[in-house]
Formats: sequence, structure tokens, C-alpha cells
Amino acid sequence: METIRKIRLMIQRDGKSIRHTAKELGISRNTVRKVVRSQQTAFSYRRRSQTLPALGGFVERLEKELSEDWKLAKRQRRTAMVLFEQLQAEGYTGGYDSVRRHVRDWRRGQEQMPGKVYIPLVFAPGEAFQFDWSHELVEMAGMPVTVKVAQIRLCHSRHFLVVAFPRETQEMVFDAHIRAFDFFGGVCRRGIYDNMKTAVNKILAGKERSFNNRFGQLCSHYLFEPVACTPGAGWEKGQVENQVGMVRRRFFVPRLKVRDFCELNEYLRERCVQWAKIHPHPDFKDRSVWEVFEAEKAHMIPLPPPFDGYAERPARVSPSSLVSFDRNRYSVDCRHVGRTVQVRVYAERIVIVWEGRVVGDHQRHFGRDKTIFDPWHYVPVLDRKPGALRNGTPFRHWKLPEGIERIGEQLRDRYPDWDRQYVGILQAVPLYGLAAVEGACGKALIMGSFSKEVVLNLLSRGREVPDAEPIEPPGHLILKQAPVADCQRYDRLRREVAYAAR
Repeated sequence: METIRKIRLMIQRDGKSIRHTAKELGISRNTVRKVVRSQQTAFSYRRRSQTLPALGGFVERLEKELSEDWKLAKRQRRTAMVLFEQLQAEGYTGGYDSVRRHVRDWRRGQEQMPGKVYIPLVFAPGEAFQFDWSHELVEMAGMPVTVKVAQIRLCHSRHFLVVAFPRETQEMVFDAHIRAFDFFGGVCRRGIYDNMKTAVNKILAGKERSFNNRFGQLCSHYLFEPVACTPGAGWEKGQVENQVGMVRRRFFVPRLKVRDFCELNEYLRERCVQWAKIHPHPDFKDRSVWEVFEAEKAHMIPLPPPFDGYAERPARVSPSSLVSFDRNRYSVDCRHVGRTVQVRVYAERIVIVWEGRVVGDHQRHFGRDKTIFDPWHYVPVLDRKPGALRNGTPFRHWKLPEGIERIGEQLRDRYPDWDRQYVGILQAVPLYGLAAVEGACGKALIMGSFSKEVVLNLLSRGREVPDAEPIEPPGHLILKQAPVADCQRYDRLRREVAYAAR
């Protein structure tokens, strides 16, 4: 995945040749050609060897212990072996050498640095953006709610966008990037992050990182290179770190009162534009942040079509034709009960897929113990269980078009088996479409005929193909001498055949 991303960046963004790219990455030119020609961001393959485990998520824990020891006298500090045994007790499965080398390098760095020194960073137009999360308190629908705010900042122009979400999950990260790139009208060449789990799988030596496959596909799609900061070195993305406090003071104080996330994000988007237009750029005092941003857009990578930003996980459809996700349940087409489907999780939607075909699509809910039904998912089974139409949970408060509902009322008043007839009308919707069925029901009401047969007959008649209009042939195909029917020819042929048979 990482190699594919680097190939796409070097070929499609930087304009490098296939030969140069292959030599730089140490791979064959055929491999480079395969990636370029396929335009894919991911290939499936079998790993031949497993990389050695590194400290991974235990880096921050280890450095925290080292920082506490550094405040003590030298004779009171724990050895690398003691720290290694402590990490083992907490679940670390790597080797002692990894811990020993990290302890040695960390202590050498502390000895060489008498104090914290921050080096000012300069970024070229379109070079990089920084990404971070913050937590803010708002009043939503009359209730205090803690929202997660994604903050994306352009390093050169200092223009930024903040987007609020209920969670910090991977699909939210994707949605934040999609919104930000659309807001900026382009993409920078590098993205600077901390080591968030939604992007980084493993922290390797130095600056090397093993990025999540889906996050790598996002980077490959937009042709930017992700860079993860050194753990505990927040100054490497100091712009967005400082922005968090500024946004909190200026945008969220006093506490905002909104109806929902849609209203909140619309407000935040407007405030970001206003801030950029009225504040001068820290390096170019005579120009505003917005003016520098307008000039920077010409140096950014053009936008491709939006990335399909979902996180996917498997789920089994229950006998009630439901799948569970995030403590809620969502309905699926009842013909897929018992099958294992793929749940594609978006920031605002839940899409259920089976063998590449959508079998469920719902608005996402963030509460607990909610069941979200689509009544149409259960219509196919009503043929065997028409009585479920009266008391079935999915059909409670089901709002249908007026014409179909009025037909249902007429059937209920006239026929003992009204539910079976009504089910027959509803099952025509997948075949003819909801609008056509509603139109047929309206015609039946005008005619005063209330039965399933009448509605289905009207639908069938509506699908009859009209007589085709005569086609005028082109002039060069018109016969100059029309053929003449001569039945006497057949009589002559019969006599000739009979004579020859004698």
C-alpha cells in the first residue's frame, strides 16, 4: 500500500519518469507500469515475511516513564531492563533491544538539549497542511453535548476549516478531509498528523510509519503524502496545536446553542471564512489570510472526484432481518436473513452491501438501543405473512403516499382479506415503481373500483407498448418498380413438376 502511494505521488504529481521512480524505490519498472496503468490505490497480495515488532503504542508510555525518571537523581532512575519488565507486565510483546535502544537515544537527546528549543518552520504554497482533533462543549437541542472537532490548517496561508462530529472514528476522519479539500478547492502535497490510531497502525524506527490501508487509499486518492509526528513532539504541528486554543476562545465561547450538527458546521464554516478575511497574515503583514490563501490555491493539487470515505466491517443478518452496529440495529432486505453482509459506515449514513449490491441504506444514529426500520425491506415476506401488516413493528407509523393509503382504507372497509389484497398492491412497487403504483391507485379511486385486481390491471395496461409509428425509408431504398403478385406462376410450376414426374 505504501509503495503504491509513493509511485502515484512520484509519477502523477511530481512528473517523474518510470525509470527514475523504479530506481528511487528499488523496484522493477514493470511494477511501476502496473500501478500507473491500473489507476488503483490498493492491490491484494500475500505477505511473504512479517516485519519485526516495534514498540508501537508503548512509545508514549515509555517516554512518560523516562520523563518522570529524568526529574530524579541519576542513581534513582530505573534501568532499561526494569522499564522493559514493566512494559511486559502491561502487554508489550517486543524484544528488550527495542526498549534499550529507545531509552539510550532518548537520554542522549535530553543530555544534548539543555532546554526546549523550538525552530520556526516555513512552508511553501501548497506544501503541507496539519490535522488535529479537539473536544468542545456546545448546547445541542437543549442538552449539553461534547463534540469532537476536526481542525485542518494550511501551513502557508494559515487558512483553516473546523468540522464538528460526534466521534473521532475513521469514517469521521475521511469525511473531515473530504469537506476540507472541497472547502480549500485543492490538496497540499503533505499532510502532517499525530500518531492517531485511525491512520497509523505501527510506529517504526525514526519517521517510518505503517499506515492503515483505508487511510492509505485516501492519501493515494488525493495524491498527498502523510507524515506522522514524533510521539510527544507536538511542536512539529505547532500551527494547528495553537489553533485549537484560538478556535475554542473565539468560536465556542460563549457556549453555542444549535439544533444539530448540520447547523453547527454551517456556522463554523462561515466563521472560518470571516476570520480569514479580517485577520492579517503573520508573515505578510500587508495582506490578509484570505488574500494569501487565494494566491496559494494555484499551487495546490487539483481535486479529483470525492473519495468514498467509509469504514467497512462484516455483520450477520439476524432472523429479524437486522444487523447490529454501534449499539443500534438497522434493517436489511429480508431476503438476506442469515447471510454475512458488509456494513459500510459513513459519517452520516449506514450502507449495507452484499456481493457489491446495496441491500440497506439508513441515516446513521448515535444513540443506544435504537432499531431503525425500512418497511420496504419486509414487504417480500408479507406474501406468506400478510397478518404482519396489522401489528408488525416495521409498519407502525408507516407513511405511504396518499393514493395508496386511501386504497388501503377502502380495502379495509370492504374485504375481510383486505390485508392480503393490500400486500399484493405493495409488492407491485418494486416492479412498477412507487409513482406508478400511486397513480394506478388514484385512477382506481376515481373509477370507484377498489380491489387489488383493478389496481394491478391498471398497472399492466400502463406498461403496454404503444404501436410503433411507421418509418419512412430513405429514398435510395425505395423500389422503382413495385412487385406484382402473379398466382398463375405457381399453377405453371405445379404442371411442370407433374409432367416431369411421369
